[in-house]
Amino acid sequence: MATRSELTAAIVERYRAACRDDKRRILDEFVAVTGYHRKHAIRVMNRREQRPSAGKSHSRCYGSDVREALIVLWEASERLCSKRLKPLIPVLLPALE
Repeated sequence: MATRSELTAAIVERYRAACRDDKRRILDEFVAVTGYHRKHAIRVMNRREQRPSAGKSHSRCYGSDVREALIVLWEASERLCSKRLKPLIPVLLPALE
């Protein structure tokens, strides 16, 4: 796979800059060397560069006391999913207070 990715990196720019007839010839060579299916090879050649993500850091909106209360509500509702738990919170809160 490392060889295929190196070959892809070497050919991609030439493929993107080529006219239609040259693309066909480059694609034929690429398919013969890599063994990829022709349609997959086209997708590989046209794929945009992926930039590494910066690693998003999510800050917590609520403190530990709110989290603990929410866990109690979740347990009282027999561990409902969040979609169904959300409308039940106003009903469960007075009962648990």
